[in-house]
Amino acid sequence: MEKFYKQYDMLLNQLGNYKKMVLSTALNDIVTSRMMSVIISDGLFYFQTDRNFRKYEQIQKNPNVSLCLDNIQIEGICTEVGHPLDNDLFCKRYKEYFKTSYDRYSELPDERLFMIKPIYIQKWIYENAEPFIESFDLEKNFYEKKPYLGK
Repeated sequence: MEKFYKQYDMLLNQLGNYKKMVLSTALNDIVTSRMMSVIISDGLFYFQTDRNFRKYEQIQKNPNVSLCLDNIQIEGICTEVGHPLDNDLFCKRYKEYFKTSYDRYSELPDERLFMIKPIYIQKWIYENAEPFIESFDLEKNFYEKKPYLGK
């Protein structure tokens, strides 16, 4: 389990405090994806959106979502946590890293803040030109790195 925490901390450090990530949501067997401005804090992923958008309805009816960045895939459970302006840390970071979006959208009455709690993360890496798959099961605190053999 110590290896899990060490590797997971390294991954979170690599991600930093913010990223632009692809968010995928699904409802009635229809999956949609879009680029989102994401704030990362304490292993949780935050974003804001308007409650009149399609993704809002999808998340309300199916909280299972996925984030993707480069070679990292994150599966998680998404919950609404209020209005963006009600979360000081989110606002501070969102204003710092995504100022134009903060200024344009964060004060709108229909904006909502969402939090994704990751449950499974997979990352492709290469060591000496050899492919490996790193897996993080956050429900079991389990880490595994396996070579990809293509079989």
